[in-house]
Amino acid sequence: MVRNPQNVTLSAAGVARGMTRLLPICLFVVPFGIAFGIAATEGGIGPLQATAMSGLVFTATAQFAALDFLNDPVAFFSLGLVALALSGRHLIMGAALAQWINRLPPGKRFLTLMFLSDANFADTQTLLQRGDTDLGPLLGGGLMLWITWVASTGIGAFGGDLLINTEAFGFGVVMLCFFAATAFGMVRSTPSLVLPVFVAIGVSAATLPYLPNGWNIILAALLGGGVAAQCHAE
Repeated sequence: MVRNPQNVTLSAAGVARGMTRLLPICLFVVPFGIAFGIAATEGGIGPLQATAMSGLVFTATAQFAALDFLNDPVAFFSLGLVALALSGRHLIMGAALAQWINRLPPGKRFLTLMFLSDANFADTQTLLQRGDTDLGPLLGGGLMLWITWVASTGIGAFGGDLLINTEAFGFGVVMLCFFAATAFGMVRSTPSLVLPVFVAIGVSAATLPYLPNGWNIILAALLGGGVAAQCHAE
């Protein structure tokens, strides 16, 4: 790993390179974006609101989880805790990027971090490990993912009824498939997460009948994260 990197840049060429590198990954994002658009409209959110949510929030797991809280009245406190638990990994990603990202001017730094996600973080980390000091791929990859996520959400929200029978593939099934795919992707890319993921899944399932809505997810995230930290320390 590069120590105290110098001449960190954010070039237009790097942004274009990041968009190109993440384009294949974006093909796998499309079905989930469409699924979120369909699930959001099934949950009572308007198509325009659902699309705007993807554009402004841009965190797939937390967005899916949030749909379960948008009832009347909205459980804002529980919703905030779930979003924090599911997005807490950004603290780790930010810390890992700190020695590079903090060398950019504040405007470029915050713009880049707005589009930080798992995929463009992993791709950029590979480049940085090789000695690259251009953070353009981080921004470009994030932009490509964001464009794909927003566009596919719009397709699902505005045209979901034309794509699939939404009564046959309901909200609960869509959420289950999404989180199963997310967990599988995490385990596949990082085998050391097998135990923490299964702990989180087990805790979430076991406590679902006994905890208020969403709190099983919060508890699962905390315990799974604790197991992951312990495994990493060892």
